[in-house]
This record gives sequence, structure tokens and C-alpha cells, in this order.
Amino acid sequence: MSLTCLMLGAATVMLAAPEFTLDWSHSVERVQWRENWRVTGTALVLDRSAIRGSGAGMEPGPDATLQDGWWVSPGGLQVPELRLAASGATGGGWRFCADGRCRDIGTTSGPPVVIAPCGADRAGG
Repeated sequence: MSLTCLMLGAATVMLAAPEFTLDWSHSVERVQWRENWRVTGTALVLDRSAIRGSGAGMEPGPDATLQDGWWVSPGGLQVPELRLAASGATGGGWRFCADGRCRDIGTTSGPPVVIAPCGADRAGG
């Protein structure tokens, strides 16, 4: 079995499958948001996003469909890394889930939490 290496902040995480999910509540609207990501070499690919409602700055895209109370959109976005601002003022942070396990990240004020494939060039990281 081949493992996928992912940098999660200062930690190195080995994943049995190259997928992970980020889940959080919008800091103002308090609406739940979920994204499914896949690690491909030196990039992260958004496979799907889902919003549990709508509000300021988080309207569903034109390709979104309503499924069980969630506005679901196909992904397609590819990025070298994710930088999650960790202000500590949003009342939550993010829930990172992979391989059937979850952990909360970015719940306290500090530098951004960077998620990136291991070995990827990270500017300013």
C-alpha cells in the first residue's frame, strides 16, 4: 500500500488514501461549509464543495444543486497549498478529516495553518 504525505501546519501526516475533508462554520453567517480535497503529486485538487445554506459572501455557484439540504458544487480548482487564517476570533477553526479520523485545526490565534503536499514548493512557508 502506498501512503500519501501531507504537511498539516508543522506536522507531517501520512494518509492511507489521498483524500481529506475540511469542514467549518462561516464566521459571520454561522452556516456549515464542507470541502472534499485530493492530493495529487505537488497539488491539492478540490473535488466537491457543499454549503448548508447561503449568506453574505457564500452564495452557491451557478452549477450547485440542492442535495439533502446542502448546496453541492463540483470542484475543479487546483492549488499548490491551502492557507487557513487562524485568527482565533471565529469561534471554531476547521475540522480536518482523513482516513476515518478527524482533528480540529486553527482554533486559536496564530500564524496561518498551511496544508500542502510534502515536497511541494511553498512560497513564504
